[in-house]
Amino acid sequence: MVKATGWLRKNTAGVVAVALMLGSYYVVRIPEPSNEEAAEVAERFSFEAMAIAMPSGYEKKEVRSVNKAYKDIEAWISSVGAGIAMNDLDGDGFANDLCITDPRTDQVVVTPTPNREDEAYEPFFLDPDPLPITHTMAPMGCVPGDFNGNGRMDLLVYYWGRTPILYLTEEDRLTGDGPALTADSFRAVELLPSTSGSRYTGPTWHSNAAVVADFDGDGHPDIFIGNYFPDSPVLDPSRDGGVEMNASMSRARNGGGGKLFLWTEDGYVKSEPALPERLSNGWTLAAAAADLDGDGLPELFLGHDFGTSALLHNRSTPGNPRFVEVTSAEDGTVPKSKKLGHTSFKGMGVDFADMNGDGLFDFLISNITTSFGIQESNHVFVGTAADQAEIRGKFLEGTAPYRDRSTSMGLAWAGWGWDIKAADFDNSGVPEVVQAVGFVKGKTNRWPQLQELAASNDSLISNPLWWPNVKVGDDIAGNQPMRLFARAGDGKYIDIAREVGVGVPTPTRGIATGDSTGDGRLDMAVARQWADPVFYRNTTETSGEFIGLKLHNEAGSPVIGARVRVTLPDGTPRVAQLDGGSGHSGKRSTEIHLGLGRKATGTLPVHITWRDQEGRPREQQLRLSPGWHRIVLGSQAKED
Repeated sequence: MVKATGWLRKNTAGVVAVALMLGSYYVVRIPEPSNEEAAEVAERFSFEAMAIAMPSGYEKKEVRSVNKAYKDIEAWISSVGAGIAMNDLDGDGFANDLCITDPRTDQVVVTPTPNREDEAYEPFFLDPDPLPITHTMAPMGCVPGDFNGNGRMDLLVYYWGRTPILYLTEEDRLTGDGPALTADSFRAVELLPSTSGSRYTGPTWHSNAAVVADFDGDGHPDIFIGNYFPDSPVLDPSRDGGVEMNASMSRARNGGGGKLFLWTEDGYVKSEPALPERLSNGWTLAAAAADLDGDGLPELFLGHDFGTSALLHNRSTPGNPRFVEVTSAEDGTVPKSKKLGHTSFKGMGVDFADMNGDGLFDFLISNITTSFGIQESNHVFVGTAADQAEIRGKFLEGTAPYRDRSTSMGLAWAGWGWDIKAADFDNSGVPEVVQAVGFVKGKTNRWPQLQELAASNDSLISNPLWWPNVKVGDDIAGNQPMRLFARAGDGKYIDIAREVGVGVPTPTRGIATGDSTGDGRLDMAVARQWADPVFYRNTTETSGEFIGLKLHNEAGSPVIGARVRVTLPDGTPRVAQLDGGSGHSGKRSTEIHLGLGRKATGTLPVHITWRDQEGRPREQQLRLSPGWHRIVLGSQAKED
């Protein structure tokens, strides 16, 4: 006993050090559910992985050609660009068409979902001709929408190295109704008109986010484009220099910022600066829009890399956009990293959804959450206000009445996060959360060098010379699988991706959801970075009831921003909006889908709010039975 006491006295420092190391391990490691718990929750879900048809005949790259100053971090510069959107592009009434941006070819692909039983069209590349596209440009994402108001879906494609292109469908370019899509179905026009001719002379934007919404309240969809790098020759391998990296790890404001385009009768017009000056030069990776305070104007969330992410209250009038930042109230009990408007986290994906069942939108933010790598936290900002009127009052005071609940909900940690989507895959009435995860896949671990960068002086890191090598073959979070979180019996979310077959160790970027067959079950399409995209057909057999709404105006265009509230017999609300492209590089279909649970029967009150094409706010309550409904929204709501 005396010997043991003496040994302990001599080695106290070492024992304490080991104890601290072990304690730190259990504190910082990502919590994982037991196999039994995950298996029990996963029994509610079933997915079938299906290959997506892609055009052939093109050589596939494994890295992008970049400015010589970026050569040592070419894999880092090549780490984004895989995007996917799900929608009804051919007019057959189902969200069974995909628009995919593929960095392996730097082409934009339109292809049918692989579960179609009809004689679908052949996959094809969008043709930008006569607009100039060079080797210094690359598509980064695709947003479906009716941008010319003819009732057919068009495509907005945003790029690195140039301004976005609208691929418009026009009646004289279509061969008929139904599955008749070809590259000739679309006509390419500049979103930002220029005198480029056969040679591009416009700005060299590097866009990584786009969202469509009626921001100024005139009854027509506007377009927000979020840029990452400032205008510079990022993808020009003939240049050496003239480029930069983020000027701070926590408050970088030397990026490309945001651009807003307003709808006019003569086409889209770039707006004068509408963002607060502090946010006008962020490094944008994600954006989302939703009307949080019930005034008919959508708020805008900006996901900025390396800090300065923000929620903006919309105070616009027709033709005059104006946004004011709202932030968390001062509270000494809340860490800065958990305060909206103050966090220095990365903001790489965002989605709006009702996460606590109170009938009001909350929002999820995707960040980097890798144990022993970069351990930030995802955010789930849950509202603390009682209703939209209280939210509006707080917004007008400059305060955001939201509090982060990611830890208590089990959604704080996932890995190197990107796109994030809330979707009710089993129609239980409770949303699941799916998150794209992973960065650069290779064999040489570069986490230590990245951690050194994170500790560097901000005055150095805008110069790419000081960044650690990240080339082809290097690995940072390359084996992290996509996550699918479902709520367990104790109310917390747990990851069941591995159990349901979607947890593949390949970096993912964009996630799109939609009902491709009309059976009421949401399917999922996933874009993978430098790998084949994949489609997950929802084969869940214990699915509950649902209400699905296709909301169109008299011309047949989706009414972006329309909000729906369904009240169950016990008074429980279910809310959703017609989303116009929120997130990183994945775009859900422009339809409303609300799970109701297994006990919902008969007709239910469905309250719809929208703006008509004259910009007038409208609202109406219908009684609808479970299932899909097509509703025309004009001065009134009428089932078609």
